[in-house]
Amino acid sequence: MTKFVLIAALGAIASVSAAGPAAVILGEAGTFAILSKSGIDTVPTSVITGDIGVSPIAAAAITGFNLKLDSTNTSATATQVTGSVYAADYKSPTPSELTVAIGDMETAYTDAATRPTPILDLGEGNLGGLTFVPGLYKFGSDVTIPTDCTINGSSTDTWIFQVTGNLIMAANMRITLIGGAKASNIVWQVAGYVEVLAGAHMEGILLVKTAAHFRTGSSLNGRILAQTAVTLQSSTVTQPTQTDLRRILAQTADILA
Repeated sequence: MTKFVLIAALGAIASVSAAGPAAVILGEAGTFAILSKSGIDTVPTSVITGDIGVSPIAAAAITGFNLKLDSTNTSATATQVTGSVYAADYKSPTPSELTVAIGDMETAYTDAATRPTPILDLGEGNLGGLTFVPGLYKFGSDVTIPTDCTINGSSTDTWIFQVTGNLIMAANMRITLIGGAKASNIVWQVAGYVEVLAGAHMEGILLVKTAAHFRTGSSLNGRILAQTAVTLQSSTVTQPTQTDLRRILAQTADILA
């Protein structure tokens, strides 16, 4: 693509009206449905659409998947994964690429965690029954989702949820997106662990400092980017298909610079 085409794209994207905070740039971490520093465990059968990876830990920490290395030993396949599986002990260039992705994940976490001027402690950490318009929300305690909640906005709007404790979603509850809101534009920055209980459905990008647990029959439309371990119990994880236009804008500007 020439610079002239990029300039035209930049102008078209810049004309898009969007509400909410500036997008969190995921970098190479945004190419994974699940990325973990400590391991990924599944109780079959889970269904994952998108690549998964672990680093700096080795492939032995990816359990329950019955991995099969490809002919180059740079990646593996698994019947539960529509995509590729990567680990730090696979052949080059996989280790260095994973190092970049992990670094980008940590940078994105810090970016999301340090955004200023949020809306504080809406619902005192109980999100049940609430509807969230685009914005930056901060919770100084655990966050619970005991009943369904809604995220309402356009396809270019953004949300960041800063959670200093744990994020716990009750069994069989769901987050519903309306008005065109996209999971790719919703970021949950969680300093504790995330636990999505049986049959519940979550939406958004999970930037998790500690563990992420998805219980039996739970599901996520988004990504799990965890600095420790991820556990799945017959869960479904589907990476978003919609790219945040403001993320494209930032990346395009970098190319033009």
